[in-house]
Amino acid sequence: MVRIKVEIHWCDKNFSCVWGTQEFGTIIVTNKTLEGLKTEFEASLQAQINDMLADGESVPEYLASGKYEIEYDMHISAILRNAEQFTTMAAISRATGINQKQLTHYASSLKEPRPAQRERIISGLHRIGEAFLAIR
Repeated sequence: MVRIKVEIHWCDKNFSCVWGTQEFGTIIVTNKTLEGLKTEFEASLQAQINDMLADGESVPEYLASGKYEIEYDMHISAILRNAEQFTTMAAISRATGINQKQLTHYASSLKEPRPAQRERIISGLHRIGEAFLAIR
């Protein structure tokens, strides 16, 4: 089983991803929602595989046989923008100790957090989630 790694970003009010190989080509997808992006990516990948096979083009065996799994990796901008449907940047700022303006820069891809900052954001989002789960 071959693992296809697809990184999801936030760009210009949309989730976006790009994946490709030299022997297969490139798939570029954007969507307003994270779930819509994943669905559209998977449909686009399958459509491209089918079209290439129908045209007699060479397709990597793992793709032609369906022996692959897609692993989505979210860039911090996509993580923060996705989290906004459940909480606010102010709440994320309180949970992480990171300035709200700085978080907005990360969410807009204006700045890239260091790995330690990324972990603080993920941990803060987990704390927010745990607080929601604790509600009875």
